[in-house]
Amino acid sequence: MTRVSVQETISARKSQGSGVLVAYLPAGFPTVEESVQAAIAVLDAGADILELGVPYSDPVMDGVVIAEATQKALNNGFKLKDLFPALERITSHSDKPVLVMTYWNPVVQYGLERFATDLKNAGGAGLITPDLIPDEAAEWIDIARRLELELVFLAAPSSSDERLQKAAEVSRGFVYAVSTMGITGTRADVDAAAQKLTERLYANGATEVCVGLGISTPEQVKDVVSFADGAIVGSALVTALAEEGVDGVARRVEELRAGTTRSLAGTGKA
Repeated sequence: MTRVSVQETISARKSQGSGVLVAYLPAGFPTVEESVQAAIAVLDAGADILELGVPYSDPVMDGVVIAEATQKALNNGFKLKDLFPALERITSHSDKPVLVMTYWNPVVQYGLERFATDLKNAGGAGLITPDLIPDEAAEWIDIARRLELELVFLAAPSSSDERLQKAAEVSRGFVYAVSTMGITGTRADVDAAAQKLTERLYANGATEVCVGLGISTPEQVKDVVSFADGAIVGSALVTALAEEGVDGVARRVEELRAGTTRSLAGTGKA
């Protein structure tokens, strides 16, 4: 199966007058099998990109919903070695890109070269590293570029222009704009700082920006894609999976997908 990159996906959706919907789900929740079925279901339901989270014992950036889900996965015996067979099952079903989101310590413990190779062999598009900053990522950047893996770094409203420029320079796929300082979780309104941060990223050289943390409704997705390339939804989907199962999370993605069409083609960058 020919793999489609994150960057190609964003470009294609932009040409259609739409932003992308990035769906986050944790691997191994509620079980490994159900997490694979849920991942396949959200891609089939209309998510453009899957962000597959690696459960970690100290999820400092995760809100209650995601932290509880990943802890349940760990309690059920999920190990990092389980990630790659699950990922391969997902990518063998769909040519849509799947990014793995993981804190950095598990990658270091597994071995950078080994992790990158196993990720590539399983069909993964690349890696989102929330607690790794570009200034400390030289070895990972070299390995990822050699294996043609996409790299997604985070940017926050508190970041200096110098830090934003560095994130824009080294990211491949998109820069992950954190809409609100703090931990993840659904919010009634997308933080107003999200648009300002996105504008600053474009001004500092970013070509693709997706916004995450707190997005949970089609209206919020529509708001975000009016100024960014895509919206990332996590806690709302994890809740749907926990409460309504695989069919429920697929229905939620279908609803969110409706918000990706822009009133006018393009973003503030176009």
